[in-house]
Amino acid sequence: MRRRLLLAALLLDLLVGDPPNRWHPVAWMGSAIDWLRKQAPERGKFLYGGMIAWGGGLIVWGLAWFALRLTDRVPTPLNWLIKAWLLKTTISLRGLNNAAHEVETALWEDDLTEARRLLSWHLVSRDTSQLDASQVAAAAIESVAENTSDGIIAPLFWYGLGGIPAAFAYRYVQTCDSILGYRDAEREWLGKISARTDDLLNLIPARVAALCIVMLRPRGWHVWRRDAHLTASPNAGHPMSAMAGALDTELEKVNHYRLNPGARAPKIDDIRRARRLMFGAVGLSAIGLLLILRER
Repeated sequence: MRRRLLLAALLLDLLVGDPPNRWHPVAWMGSAIDWLRKQAPERGKFLYGGMIAWGGGLIVWGLAWFALRLTDRVPTPLNWLIKAWLLKTTISLRGLNNAAHEVETALWEDDLTEARRLLSWHLVSRDTSQLDASQVAAAAIESVAENTSDGIIAPLFWYGLGGIPAAFAYRYVQTCDSILGYRDAEREWLGKISARTDDLLNLIPARVAALCIVMLRPRGWHVWRRDAHLTASPNAGHPMSAMAGALDTELEKVNHYRLNPGARAPKIDDIRRARRLMFGAVGLSAIGLLLILRER
């Protein structure tokens, strides 16, 4: 059952992609976290943020577990399809591919303004207004690499360890970090616990993602081992440096990091190559998970 659910979830994601936000559990999580953020007290933000991250994660785990119990009352095969759909909502392979492809298409059409807008809308939180075409391509490639881990391999990893409830709890904590994990006056302390918890939960998946990338392109091995620590995040540098080495390009976020320094600047076609490596890395990780999952 668990192996079939994994395959069905990946197939559903590839065929239909993400549902509209009003029907997407991860979007509901984001709305709830944002509402809780706005209720934060002036004092005790550190503990309040911890309650949002850990307390909310436990609630999401419990709700997912309860939903599965309700699903067990539904006749087969409908209950099986519902479970596969629930697991599918924790991953976004098609969505990530489409987002990167839209940026790539805008660059091919020589519409840098649109490429910057799409990049900012879909993939990164940084200011994109001053990026040139090569920097836009680099940012898209970095996002593909990082989200291959965060948005696909990591939830599948936690599914392997703890089933659908664990995958949902992971996505909740990750969403917490994406909303609260900023070092501004409001969220410096509010997002501390969610950021550190997200770091912990991604510790293994980020390295699995990097390993899968270099298995596909072994020339990325040296860059991964040399440059993975150059990012502020203890995890993001792993898939990004592996991708930089695999593509033989330099990936730079100005004033933050340079991965594979001295290599050529990214070109538009490198986004396509990164997307192909994304599919390959997800495929390898899925095969590995299928081999170790126990049916039950």
